[in-house]
Amino acid sequence: MRLHSTNNRTLETTFLHATMQGLADDGGLWMPDTLPTLPASFFANLADMDFPTIANYVIQAFVGDEIPPADVETLVSEVFDFDAPIVRITNKVYALELFHGPTLAFKDFGARFMARAMSYARRKNATPTNEDLCVLVATSGDTGSAVARGFWNVPGIRVVILYPQGKVSDVQEKQLTTMGANISALEVQGTFDDCQAMVKRAFQDSELTSRIQLTSANSINIARLLPQSLYYFRAIAQLPAEERANVLFCTPSGNFGNLTGGLFAKKMGLNITKFIAASNRNDTFPLYLQSGTYTAKPSVETPSNAMDVGNPSNFARIMELYGGSIDELRKDIVGYSISDETTLDTVRNVAEQHGYVMCPHTAVGYAAVERYRAETQDSASTAIILATAHPAKFGEVIEPVLKKPVEMPERLAEYVRKQKVATLIPNEYARLKAYLLGA
Repeated sequence: MRLHSTNNRTLETTFLHATMQGLADDGGLWMPDTLPTLPASFFANLADMDFPTIANYVIQAFVGDEIPPADVETLVSEVFDFDAPIVRITNKVYALELFHGPTLAFKDFGARFMARAMSYARRKNATPTNEDLCVLVATSGDTGSAVARGFWNVPGIRVVILYPQGKVSDVQEKQLTTMGANISALEVQGTFDDCQAMVKRAFQDSELTSRIQLTSANSINIARLLPQSLYYFRAIAQLPAEERANVLFCTPSGNFGNLTGGLFAKKMGLNITKFIAASNRNDTFPLYLQSGTYTAKPSVETPSNAMDVGNPSNFARIMELYGGSIDELRKDIVGYSISDETTLDTVRNVAEQHGYVMCPHTAVGYAAVERYRAETQDSASTAIILATAHPAKFGEVIEPVLKKPVEMPERLAEYVRKQKVATLIPNEYARLKAYLLGA
């Protein structure tokens, strides 16, 4: 696989090098030169494939000769040892449950794959030095815990997680601050966008990068993003045959890695009729679809905290996929912004009417599907909503709405019983740099 920077198509690299580097030297995102077109035989047999089989096929199509087929097969069998089941909520509305991994959030798919891809790249000397690698990641919630778990105790790799003070759930905070060992957490007095801006600045700081080897773990890293295309294939594989012809996906969207992964899947040949980009009050992307003008703005705090992003990084990749044409983009994607009140009402209503308890992010997606169907009178399509996290991770948000506790899986309760360990820093890049350099 050859990749280029979204800022400069002449700046190219390989998949393994892009995995280790994170961002391109010019600050752009690494983007595949071309997306593979999967053969008709693959789609004909899709319903008979389990998740590791789908992952093996799709990832081999991406990486080509760069990683031998036997190594890809070993990697995906280790990473994807949990499934992404679809659950029917109502007639022709399904939840694609992405929270059956170790940290109960969709980020487990990408973080686990990325950790093993980096370990593989180091073994194959895809990195220019033998010094320890520092994985630097900003999180609005679930990325941090998934990365922490994925890289925990991996030799030669240090992980530093930045998260916004008071803007992640209690369970999320415990998950990303209690791992210890090679995992460190920085509690930033700011927003997720502030955290992300500091991370990006670190990668462009030549004095810093000359002293330590940095890479990213957000969906700006192609190895985090690529696995996010896989569960779209798995979702359609599970649908009844009669419901596969007209499928729309609703993707709760923050940094837009999940949506970009879905667009990759569509470009590779997966039959997806429409995407709904469901945003909370951080409505930069829906406003862009309406007006044609992209205006980043400060993020605001909502009950669906992992989506509190005012300047989504993957916007650059999405625009490149569509040649910068908003008219082409609008053919495939519609965007909605969902209010906090509607989000919480949806949690309550779906639980009462259909017996399905969802996290606030999934509720944003469900509400967006309702908006779309009301506006378009579309009753023929099958809607699949990405259920991004287990509802127990957001008990303080949804339990007052449901007026009852949400059962917490034991592997999540283990985190809650641990003691938080984090370093509080102001929203100042100099403090992050000093921390990374051990000053």
